[in-house]
Amino acid sequence: MKLQRLYSLTRQAIDDYQMISPGDHIAIGVSGGKDSLTLLYALQGLKRFYPNSFELSAITVDLGFQESDFTPVKELCERLSVPYTIVSTEIGKILFDIRKESNPCALCAKMRKGALNQAAKDLGCNKIAYAHHKDDLVETMLLSLIYEGRFYAFSPYTYLDRMDLSVIRPLMYVDEADVIGFKNKYELPVCKNPCPVDGHTKREYVKLLTKSLEKENPGVKERMFHAILNGNIDGWPEIASIRR
Repeated sequence: MKLQRLYSLTRQAIDDYQMISPGDHIAIGVSGGKDSLTLLYALQGLKRFYPNSFELSAITVDLGFQESDFTPVKELCERLSVPYTIVSTEIGKILFDIRKESNPCALCAKMRKGALNQAAKDLGCNKIAYAHHKDDLVETMLLSLIYEGRFYAFSPYTYLDRMDLSVIRPLMYVDEADVIGFKNKYELPVCKNPCPVDGHTKREYVKLLTKSLEKENPGVKERMFHAILNGNIDGWPEIASIRR
């Protein structure tokens, strides 16, 4: 995927759901994976010409695994002139050594979000950008259908009243295949995920299921995505149904 297409799809999502207002200070949650590094590129590029001026900061929540090395991310942020903060935690130790969680993902996500939110507030940010793409939305919907019996996907724009922060998802129109292509084309410095359960989760199962469904029924992922956009899901901005 070319840089201009990334900008175009990102800007379309931002405009459709009014994600960015003048004067926003947006924290990008950067895990070191391909998705968050792609989002970093997208927002840093848009910042130069988007009509609503905004500031950026990049934040990594370090879970405390010894194998973690975010030096390549730090160097990329320096090259893009985006301030970068690493938040040191012992989340990995708490989950695997102390609590010995067999299904740690939900608690890990909650603790990471808590650390990220607090760091964003400390830096004076009023919004946090997550790097969820189109495939993530579809997979979340399937996870909810299969394991919770409800039709749900996370919203493009969410206000967290307890923290006085808003969460935005500017990559929601971008396919994961395009993210992979962008990563390869621009040689993004992806950091290996040291989590012991990486690749062995319910989400990984649903990811493989989605690929199988798409192979057997070409276009099904896109149809499921449009079902989400038109599904009147609780918490979603009205503009989605109006526009479509």
